[in-house]
Parts: sequence; structure tokens; C-alpha cells
Amino acid sequence: MRTLRHCWHPVAYAHAITDAPCASMLLGEPLVLWRDANGRIRVLRDACVHRGTALSLGRVEAGEIVCPYHGWRYDTEGRCTRIPQLQEPGRVPPKARVDCFRAQEKHGLIWVALEEPRWELPQIPEFEDPKWKVVRTGPFAWNCDASRQLENFTDFGHFAFVHPGLLGDPAKPVVVPYTVEIEGPVVRYSYGRPDQKNTDSFPVFTEAERKDELRRTRYAIHLPFTLVEHIDWGDADGLVYLFVSQPVDEDHCIGYCLVARNYNFDQPDAVMQEFERTIFGQDQRIVESQRPSIVPFDAQAEMHLKFDAVAMSYRRATREQGLD
Repeated sequence: MRTLRHCWHPVAYAHAITDAPCASMLLGEPLVLWRDANGRIRVLRDACVHRGTALSLGRVEAGEIVCPYHGWRYDTEGRCTRIPQLQEPGRVPPKARVDCFRAQEKHGLIWVALEEPRWELPQIPEFEDPKWKVVRTGPFAWNCDASRQLENFTDFGHFAFVHPGLLGDPAKPVVVPYTVEIEGPVVRYSYGRPDQKNTDSFPVFTEAERKDELRRTRYAIHLPFTLVEHIDWGDADGLVYLFVSQPVDEDHCIGYCLVARNYNFDQPDAVMQEFERTIFGQDQRIVESQRPSIVPFDAQAEMHLKFDAVAMSYRRATREQGLD
């Protein structure tokens, strides 16, 4: 996991973090998050240096987080500023501090890097454009590694069998040829397939007049666990997905999925949210059954066919970047 510490990872939806402490977990590292007086995200290791108590159980006072066990106070950089049990509470030993981590707010998420990050986060102009509406879905907590959750999101072969009537048709299971390109830490590919009609329960796709019945999708995987997906039907209407998985530890992950669209602005967010809850629920039982629970990045570990080109490229790019 050491190399993954040098990447940005999501740890929460931005709207969920306030000036009250919030617990999260990243790569087995316990974190506490809160907003300071200026609204800036602060992240420390969620363990008091004194007895290892979770700081997230405490409170924030005057911009500092207070341990619930003995009242030790820490500033936004992790330095202990006050120990109430001392005759002079402000005379704090220099070693009394906890780790502080980099954080940023982008695309409606809070991202954390445990070490100096190697790459910037992808730009998604549609998320900043008032002509597009963004809907938060999830989060989706699964009992598997983040690599399995991400790779499932890119698999074309399962649509007809896991999502019949919603994303695929069992009578049309063939995966048509496509190409994949690896550009350093980014894997790009495009895919066109016959579209599935809206259902009465989930009218989430455009109903505009179309040139044809083909759904065109352009994908970009930004290593290790971020996917940006652009969908259109040959006209002006489109969808943009941001999916990213939080690697909690090797057996647990949390997926965040934000969907932007430039149509159906009046539709309640609950429709898209329930659609994604259904899709992710269908996927979850399958992916959690996979063994091992982490993607085996050894090219010989599983059987691959030509239509698995995305998975093979994702695994190859991950190996080349030393993230396997």
C-alpha cells in the first residue's frame, strides 16, 4: 500500500464535512476531518498521541480539536497546544503531536493524500458549468478492495447478465471490438453499444430525438481508482460520470458516484440516486464474491479474452506505475 499513499483518494462527500469532527479511514490509516473557521478542510491522524483515543469522538473549539479522554488540544497542523493535567498546561513536550495530512475539496468530494501526491486530480469542466446539473449518489460501501470496485465499473461483458433491462440485453451479449490507450497514469478507451430504453421506474436517459440508437461512451481511468465517463447519443444531450473508490483497506472500499447531465433539470435527484443504488446493488453481490478480493495484477493470474482489453490495460498500467 505504500505507493498508494502518494495518490489523492476520496474520503467523504464535501457537503458531509462541517466544523464538527468526522471519522474516516484511508489505506488502514484512521483520519479525523473538520472545517476550520475559514471553511478549509483539516485532516489529522485520528488517534491522540497520549493514549490513542479517537479524536473524532471529541469536539472542535476555537479551531482546535479536543481529545474526549483527557482534553488534550491539537491545532490544525497536529501540534498539541494544551495538556490540562500539567501545572503549566501550555508547556507541551515537542513530541506531543499527531500526523497532519494534505487535503483538498474538488468535484464535490474531499480528497486526501497521505504522502506527496504524484499526480493532480482530473479536470471535469462540466462539473463547474451551470448548464449541467450534478447529482450525488451513494456512497457505496463494499467488502472488497478498491481495485475490484473500480474494475467492475469498466467491464462491458457483465451488462447483459447483471443489469438486464437497465444497462444490457441478455439477447445481445456480444462485446464489439474497441481500442484502449495507456497514457502514463491514464487509461483511455471508447465504446459504442445499442442503447437501453428508459424504464418507467428509471427515466434517467435522454428521450430527445436521436440520430441512431447507439450510446457512445468515452472513458478515462486516472490511476489508481478514479474514472471519468462521458456519454452521449449523437446529439447535444449528455451524461458525465465521476466514479472514484476510497481504499479503506485491502478488504473494504467506499465508492462515490457523481452524475452530471445537461437535460431533465426538473427531475428529482432521487430518481438518479435510486437508479444508481439499484445498479450498484446488483454489482455488489457479484464483486464481493470474487476471489481474491483484490485485483490480481499478475497478468497470468486470471484468464483473459480479447473483450477484457480494458481490465488487462488497467492492470498493466497499474504495474507500470508501481501501484500493484
